[in-house]
Amino acid sequence: MQTAHRIIKNYRRKRIIVCLVLSLSTLVCTLIIGFISQRNVNHQSTVAFVSHAVDTLDKILQPLETGRDVVQPLIGLPCVEVNFLLRKQAATLQTVRSIGLIKDGVLYCSSMFGNRDLPISQFQPQLPSSQPLLLLTADQPFLQGNPVLIQWYPLPGKSEDGVIEIVNIELIARLLLEPQLPIISDVNLTVGDKHLNHERQLTDSLVFGDDDNIYQQASINFPFTITVNGPGLTALALKTLPSQLPLAVIFSMLVGYIAWLATASRMSFTREINFGLASGEFELFCQPLIDAKKQDCIGVEILLRWNNPRQGWIAPDIFIPLAEEHNLIVPLTRYVLIETVRHLAMFPTAPGFHIGINVAASHFRGGELLHDLNRVWFSAEPAQQLVIELTERDTLMEMDFNMVEELHQKGVKLAIDDFGTGSSSLSWLEKLNPEVLKIDKSFTAAIGTDAVNSTVTDIIIALAQRLDIELVAEGVETSDQASHLRLHGVNILQGFLYARPMPLRDFPQWLAESSPPPASHNGDMMPSIS
Repeated sequence: MQTAHRIIKNYRRKRIIVCLVLSLSTLVCTLIIGFISQRNVNHQSTVAFVSHAVDTLDKILQPLETGRDVVQPLIGLPCVEVNFLLRKQAATLQTVRSIGLIKDGVLYCSSMFGNRDLPISQFQPQLPSSQPLLLLTADQPFLQGNPVLIQWYPLPGKSEDGVIEIVNIELIARLLLEPQLPIISDVNLTVGDKHLNHERQLTDSLVFGDDDNIYQQASINFPFTITVNGPGLTALALKTLPSQLPLAVIFSMLVGYIAWLATASRMSFTREINFGLASGEFELFCQPLIDAKKQDCIGVEILLRWNNPRQGWIAPDIFIPLAEEHNLIVPLTRYVLIETVRHLAMFPTAPGFHIGINVAASHFRGGELLHDLNRVWFSAEPAQQLVIELTERDTLMEMDFNMVEELHQKGVKLAIDDFGTGSSSLSWLEKLNPEVLKIDKSFTAAIGTDAVNSTVTDIIIALAQRLDIELVAEGVETSDQASHLRLHGVNILQGFLYARPMPLRDFPQWLAESSPPPASHNGDMMPSIS
């Protein structure tokens, strides 16, 4: 059987394990959620950055496309006549450094330099072209050594004539290509096969690290792409994880504390008793009371046994004190009453046959016991004699002595169980006026071996005889003990010498055969605690 310390320790250990698992799970989940959230934030920031860059460059180039309708009619006119208009248009667009007019493939007029006479193919082999082009190049005569973004618009139907617009690359680099550390470490503008980075360096290819996170977005309006790269999203999120640890630890400790409070009732022996009652895990046993002279069975003491499928057999001296401590002894006693009445047919119907039921003093408060007896016992009108057994260790102050008197009037006998083991025996005798005293088994075991306790036993016997109180000796295990008690006037004996506690259903067979009960019950060894 389990010990009280072991059972409570098991429940406490399970409770601690549950709280630790929940706390650690919360810590891990919080960190995982924080990691995933940070990774998503980094990705969203990257996407937002690239989308903003593409939209901004679209807005820069859009006025150039719209403004070509103003400039194209000037192609072919003398430069001296149109130069002022070109300068004015460049100033209006703001992002344009220079606007040039091309006639028959020759740049003949520039808003920045005025009259020119320069074949456009010499500095830009792809021009002139019959299609609009966006070019990124450093090979041009306008700003030697500096990259420029060239927008070419041909005159409809004339591929050799057109307008060339040089975009302010400094503004683009400043607005669009500045990295956003630590998420984005490099930004590149790609036009055709040329790439411009945030340091305004023009390259023919992009180079990335093996672990770099790369994201690209192309414009749907113009032929360019924005490419960004930076540390891997996973690596970057992992770097920020330590900063989230303090909050995650606090949150996990809070969850663990809440779990500790929540499991106070759910993972406790109290809940186990309630569950046992609801699941029918408790079973009634009985131990016969024997007439010392006639050797007949004149009654039984009803005993409650608990075969817990999760813990095994749990002894009464473990679960009864715990039930009393957690105010569950009354429901247990009520269960015993109901089950006893349900099995009354198993006991002799002789009026003198005693059925003893253990009741805690707390059950007497507020008339609760009398209410239960009226509802369960007296309503069944049993022929047997009911004996309410009170252990001397119960708290006398919890007794309702007015109800004690009512029980006497209803014919219920009161017995003091384990008499002589407490410290208020005389008070019990005076206030309860019991009909029965049950000599504790420790005094019975001392007969013939312990002179002091044996003397106490003789004193208890003499006291009971003087007060005309019936005596029952518990724990009788030897013939010598039985003979001594019988010779000293103890008329009712109870103990292993006659029968061990047995399930109620085994009692009729024992009574018929006067033989001990089987050694096992339902495949398990039966508890032998009386």
